[in-house]
Amino acid sequence: MPLRFFYNILISLAWFGLKVIALFRPKIHLFVSGRKNTFPLLEEKLSGSKKTIWMHVASLGEYEQGLPILEGLRHNYPEHQIVLTFFSPSGYEVKKNTTAADVVVYLPMDTLSNAKRFLERTDPELAIFVKYEIWPNYLSELKKRNVPTFLVSALFSKRQIYFKVFGGFMRKSLRTFAHFFVQDINSRELLESIGFSNVTISGDTRFDRVSKILKQDNRLDFMERFKDGRLCLVAGSTWPEDEEILIRHINRSADGETKFVFAPHEIKPAHVQKIEEGLQRKAVRFSQMDGKNLTDFNVLIVDTIGLLTKVYSYADVTYVGGGFATGLHNTLEPAVYGVPVIIGPDYQKFKEAKDLVEKGGVLPISDQIGFDTLMDTFLTNPSLREKTGKINAEYINANVGATDLILNHLSLMKFG
Repeated sequence: MPLRFFYNILISLAWFGLKVIALFRPKIHLFVSGRKNTFPLLEEKLSGSKKTIWMHVASLGEYEQGLPILEGLRHNYPEHQIVLTFFSPSGYEVKKNTTAADVVVYLPMDTLSNAKRFLERTDPELAIFVKYEIWPNYLSELKKRNVPTFLVSALFSKRQIYFKVFGGFMRKSLRTFAHFFVQDINSRELLESIGFSNVTISGDTRFDRVSKILKQDNRLDFMERFKDGRLCLVAGSTWPEDEEILIRHINRSADGETKFVFAPHEIKPAHVQKIEEGLQRKAVRFSQMDGKNLTDFNVLIVDTIGLLTKVYSYADVTYVGGGFATGLHNTLEPAVYGVPVIIGPDYQKFKEAKDLVEKGGVLPISDQIGFDTLMDTFLTNPSLREKTGKINAEYINANVGATDLILNHLSLMKFG
């Protein structure tokens, strides 16, 4: 009881602090102001006569993990309405209009009053949390309501509070889950070490998500015209630290024949202009390419969202950003196409990146020399490109199936 009391005090203080910070920080402003719309949106869009399924994700990466399950639930239980909640603006603002759910909202802060109000309005028959999201008040209220609750694509490590001597309060929250679907044997063993047996190694649902990319129509007319049959590097979700290295390499590239695509994480005009100003090769923005002969340009800057997965299909070599700064972005999306993937040095928190670095399909670099050397090698050695890319494709093929395993479990418990 005392620990829950202190937790609730801490959450209230955090919320107050965030409202103050929101006055000065645009992203925190979205975090705070967006939550004002949660209950009005639920009132407006939820039908009281339909059953509800609730999925909660932290941000964009967890959304990608949850999406195959959402799509499966939509197909298997069409009479249910689906509520999708986000914790972070970086996920919500990108996916708030997704058709994967009937209602997409921010999750209100984990206060007891918010948890009760949210669950009274949504009244879910099933709740699914993705990867790391553990919110004690929501989970406690779900348990009181006897709502089957699952943690999917979960990944645990010894560093987490659940496995510490002082982690009893959070371990209690774990007991509210009906079942854990974890990514690896290490996660299962950690849970077993603190008394949990309701654990299945399912793998990561993102493998199912990216494997479907190959089955869609990935043709892009502008990429056909821009690439024009030449070798192409696609750099996705880049940050300034990545872009400095990429720009230097492009400017020093001797042949002028290789094509380069930037799909920066930040697509505001001022940032795109900064990239252009650093380049000494002919560059064109996606937003300004109409009427231009794309064959004449060496660099294409994709200053829009929603195209990167298809753009990757035109790559001979890829670079995934974030490994020098904020955190590595999705390496599976380019890897599924069977091409080499280059990343920055900070990748240890991402299991799939660690696995593929060990196997040799993903190559980390720490400086300009490392990047230039890899690029020169890949662009002049087609057999090495093919061999490296094949490692990535085979890794993904070997790890599909998590979604079916989870949906089959729900079917066996006769949910719905």
